[in-house]
Amino acid sequence: MLSIDFIRQNKEKVLTSAKNKNFGDINLDKILSLDDKRHEVIIRIQKIREERNKLAGQKLNDKLRDTGRRLKEDLKKLEVELESIENKLKPLSLEIPNIALHDVKAGKDESENDVIKTVGDKTAFKFAPKDHLELGEKLDIIDVRRTAKVSGSRFGYLKNQGVLLEFALIELALKELITESFIPIIPPTLVKKRITEGLGYWQAGGNNDYYVVKEPDIDDGLMYLVGTAEHSIVPFHADEILDAKSLPLRYAAFSTCFRREAGSYGKDTRGIFRVHQFDKIEMVSFTTPEKGDEEHDFLLSMEERLFQKLEIPYQVIKMCTGDLGFPTARKYDIEAWIPSQNKYREVTSASTTTDFQARRLNIKFKDGNKKEFAYILNGTAFAIGRTLIAILENHQQLDGSVKIPKVLQPYCGFDKIEHI
Repeated sequence: MLSIDFIRQNKEKVLTSAKNKNFGDINLDKILSLDDKRHEVIIRIQKIREERNKLAGQKLNDKLRDTGRRLKEDLKKLEVELESIENKLKPLSLEIPNIALHDVKAGKDESENDVIKTVGDKTAFKFAPKDHLELGEKLDIIDVRRTAKVSGSRFGYLKNQGVLLEFALIELALKELITESFIPIIPPTLVKKRITEGLGYWQAGGNNDYYVVKEPDIDDGLMYLVGTAEHSIVPFHADEILDAKSLPLRYAAFSTCFRREAGSYGKDTRGIFRVHQFDKIEMVSFTTPEKGDEEHDFLLSMEERLFQKLEIPYQVIKMCTGDLGFPTARKYDIEAWIPSQNKYREVTSASTTTDFQARRLNIKFKDGNKKEFAYILNGTAFAIGRTLIAILENHQQLDGSVKIPKVLQPYCGFDKIEHI
């Protein structure tokens, strides 16, 4: 959420940023008009309360009692009016996207994103490389056929050494992150609707990609399955004031995630590349505004460290405005080389939402007598399914086996997956 004062002082900037992020249909004039009315009513309420306080110190007579009753009635009407204004103002305020940071390029969509770094040579083979599904089925570690009768399409069973490889990735990620002061945490996978509003990912139709669970005793009867662990970690400190000395406060969260992935087609729906359910290790950090850029660079560096350890070629992408999400102010993606597709594909992201989510969820920090909204950042350590794909395809051998990156061997207990 942007503060009303910021909107009032930077109206054109807010409008331009929203347009550049493809969220151009916002009515700032209505928001500011409602805020003006809100201030007027608040001033009138304060004056009535002051008059009532003066009456309280006087000896009452009939005239003063009549005045007291009138003030009470007027106050009640104004409080109802204030509530009505705020009920109209809040949803409109929640529809304004976060401002893209000054170093983010204006662009219409992903076609205008910039490659800022390429690491490692594209994996070359002296044979035609197989894709992850063909490899996984022959090695008996991936089964998507049986999921069709159990759960439908776009799900998958992970089996045998594939399971051990997943847990090896989790152990590696947690070891690396814990040494950098990340707190390991396993969050709930269901969140309340009001929390989704605070996160901002569900704004502007974004809820179409998430699963809804009906729960009559919660909010308006709806809860959402998280699409990533940050959805339940970011609000972990809602309505709290953090100690500045504890910042940056970092979490490493393991979670199963759920997404509808509406509109996906083609190679993306083959195998386990884009499925409805997947596991993930997510990084979430709370810090000060002054340390926001430094922390963003740090999260990206952790993602790079992990993929370099896996010996996977990758490139780093900086998103333009048109490819930023509603709450995001800046975002980097790591795209791993996928031989079967002969191109790089997204495997991680690292984003800063500045103080946008903190305002919506009321997360502050205290430094002496100063209280401010925290900066909140998130980044992917491993999206397990896509990381497995990158390992299988880049480390496959002519005989159909797959070599395990050396860094994972101590965790999984084998150096190769072979035909059974």
